[in-house]
Amino acid sequence: MLNKKEIEHVLYTMGEMFPEAECELTHSNPFELTIAVVLSAQATDALVNKVTPKLFEKYKTPEDYVSVSLEELEQDIKSIGLYRSKAKNIKKLSQSLIENYNGEIPYERDELVKLAGVGRKTANVVASVAFDEPAIAVDTHVERVSKRLGICRWKDSVLEVEKTLMRKIPKEQWSVTHHRLIFFGRYHCKAQSPKCDECPLLELCREGKKRMKKRGVIV
Repeated sequence: MLNKKEIEHVLYTMGEMFPEAECELTHSNPFELTIAVVLSAQATDALVNKVTPKLFEKYKTPEDYVSVSLEELEQDIKSIGLYRSKAKNIKKLSQSLIENYNGEIPYERDELVKLAGVGRKTANVVASVAFDEPAIAVDTHVERVSKRLGICRWKDSVLEVEKTLMRKIPKEQWSVTHHRLIFFGRYHCKAQSPKCDECPLLELCREGKKRMKKRGVIV
């Protein structure tokens, strides 16, 4: 497991590699962001971004989603995985916003997770990106990178990874670290083909060292 000084080095290095890391989901307000994050479950941001421009042009308010038929909404997002359940959640979420929140996305995480299709990860993304609240949303990239580097344990659950990162990283760095971890995992430390041989963090990475050793490379 990495110590405090090593983690500081990791965060600094990721900041050098990805200084412009930010949410890549196309959106112009908290409502659009929430819909986009719901759609991104088990789908790539790039795929979601192909769908949302037309979607957000057609549906601008919760009322718009509620008034359309489920079948029509399904067709609008059909190219995204799990589109049937996502369409149902979007309609339920929109109805709840109208009935309970005056049509606005609530900024409290405890309220966000009450919305259909909004789990802890989605709530953290919305709180952080839309409302500038310190948060670390643990997606597959964040979990993979945290475990490979040894910031977290291999056996940690997603919630344990989140709590560990929150404990080991200064609160004022939570949101930016979340984005940098995602970029590092998405573009560098990929699931199937991580760029270990050109990684500036190889000396600290237990997974990278193991992979390089298998290839006969001494680190």
